[in-house]
Parts: sequence; structure tokens; C-alpha cells
Amino acid sequence: MARKTRKIRQAEVNYITIKTRIEPKSQEDYLKLALLTEKFKKAVELAIRLQLKGFKKSEGVKGISQLILNNWWYSNSAWDYAKMLLKGAKTNGGIPEHIHPKSKFLISKPKENEKGNRNVRIEWLKTKIRSNGEWLNFKLRTNEKFIPILLDAQKFKYGAQVVLRNGKVYLHVQVPFEIYLRHFRKRAKGRLYAGFDLNSDRVNMIILDGDRIIRDIRVEHFPEVNSPGFPKSKAKDLRLKAFSRLLDYAYYHGVSVVFFEDLSMIKRKGGKVVRSKKGNRKTSNFAKKELLEHGITMALKRGFEVFLVNPSGSSKLGRELSRGLGLDIHSSSAFVIGLLGLNYLKTHKHSQKEGQFR
Repeated sequence: MARKTRKIRQAEVNYITIKTRIEPKSQEDYLKLALLTEKFKKAVELAIRLQLKGFKKSEGVKGISQLILNNWWYSNSAWDYAKMLLKGAKTNGGIPEHIHPKSKFLISKPKENEKGNRNVRIEWLKTKIRSNGEWLNFKLRTNEKFIPILLDAQKFKYGAQVVLRNGKVYLHVQVPFEIYLRHFRKRAKGRLYAGFDLNSDRVNMIILDGDRIIRDIRVEHFPEVNSPGFPKSKAKDLRLKAFSRLLDYAYYHGVSVVFFEDLSMIKRKGGKVVRSKKGNRKTSNFAKKELLEHGITMALKRGFEVFLVNPSGSSKLGRELSRGLGLDIHSSSAFVIGLLGLNYLKTHKHSQKEGQFR
């Protein structure tokens, strides 16, 4: 018998990325790093070609290590990154043969049974990057509040990415989220619930109490982000700031549990993408999944319990209820998401352990 799909699951975040700047202690170290990042980019392109030809990972990584990087773990990271790019191209209808990374970059994944990172090490205000058997030295430039977290991360496994852009060097460190929470986590102590509806030009939030009564309604609008030619980076910044304001409002107004749509449960109609000029513009400008991922992280930082609700039928039900509730369609959809989540938790005893929601 097929297992019945659950309507709700508890959201988790395993890692959070801390972005920093690093400065080379010498011009020689910078040039060596630039050469290494150029080789890594070529290694990713080679890995794409080898995977398209059907090569196994063990053969491909060995070949990349011998021909380009002379470092098995960098080569392994290049192979996995190429695999991710190919998967993305397949999902979005792109052409795998046309994938060509533009930036010079470097990725070092952590090894499962080792602490820290084999190729990138962080010390107090210093960073070391391995290149051809030697360590390149850099000064670490970051907000002081992140230094204790980065130092704690050395006791665990963590991933690292180096990016060269406009003559500057950036280091992105994937820190275990539990370490981050040790230093920054808040505690949401309220008894209210909030449902969210995410859209390309707005985020709607409905706050409910335990009796399913609407206590508050908040909407953040940013219609300009869908204008032709509006910068993607600026659009992303506007959306995240709006999302953050709503979560802060919820935190200070008694919310302890938030519900988002589970976008992984949404399937394309007929397996095809809708073709329209307006629709394509919104799709290209608005990474809804990315916004959700940031929203989950921001909510967990604030100490909320976060649940993802299967949105199947929520839009239709929202439209049906909107007139009776006196709400716009998007706020009504946020109400439905919150109601579905709250009903599930009430039915399955919210006091149960996390594992029972999966």
C-alpha cells in the first residue's frame, strides 16, 4: 500500500553560509590563488563534459586531479559542483553543453570523517588556503561577531568557497547551523501562529491564535521588482528585507510557530513551464525557492518553530474564502496555509517530538 503523503513537515537547516573578505599577505599569494581558481573553473568544465559522456565519478575525479588540479579533494569538489550544475540545467530546461562558469572560484568540500576542512583553515583573523602542497596566507576581514563562530567551526566539518571578483577575494564558509545558533539564537516564547504566502511582488502574513481566530494581518509590497530591467540583486535585497520585517513583527507580537508553503510539493502542470512574456519575466526575476530558503533560516534564527505545509489546493481555497473573510486573495492564501498547519499540529499533538512529524 502506498504511503500517504503528510501535509506538513518540520523545516531544518544544516548549514548557514558566513560571507567574509580575505586579503592576501603578498602579491605572490594572490597570483597563486588566481591561478588555482582558474584551474578549478576549468576542472568544473571538464567534469561537465566527462559526466555528459557517462564517466563514473572515480574515473572522472582521478582524471581531473591528474590533468588540472593535482589535488584529489579539490577535484572531488569540482565533480560534485558540475553534477549540481547539470541537474539545475535539466530541471530548468537549459542546455548542459552551454554551461560555462564565468567567475574564478574554488570550492573545498569537507570530508565526512574529518574535522575542519582539509584545504581551508581559519585562525584568529587569518586564513590559509592550500595550493600545490603549500599554504597561501590571507588576512580575514569580517564582522567581529562572526569570529567566534568561525573558530568554533574548526572543531567540526565545514565547506568553503573562494571567489575572485574585481580584484578582491571573498571567502564563504558553510558553518553547521547548530554552531551559529549557540551564539545568536533568540527564543520565541509567544503562543500565536503565523501563515505566509510568498509572491514575486509581496509577502502576506496572517497571525492566528490557538482557536484559529485571526489576530493580525500584515503585508509587505515591492511591486517595482517585477519591472523590466530591475536589478536582480536589488530585487533580492528588497524581498529579504521585507521578509525580515514581517518576521520581526511576528517575533515581537507573540508568534512562536510559522508556516510556509512546501515548494518541494509543487509540480509543474503537465511537466511543462508556462510560456508567457509576463510569466517568464516574473520567473526570471523571482527565485521563490531561494526566498523560502532564506525565510526558513531567518525564522529559525529568531527561535521560531518552522513548518512546511503542502500547498495543494490552498490557492483555490483561498480564493473561495477571500470574500467571506474580507481579505485579498494572497492574505486569504496565507490564512489557509496557517490554518492547515495549525490543524495538523492540533491533530498530531504539537508536544510530540520532531521526528514524528516526518
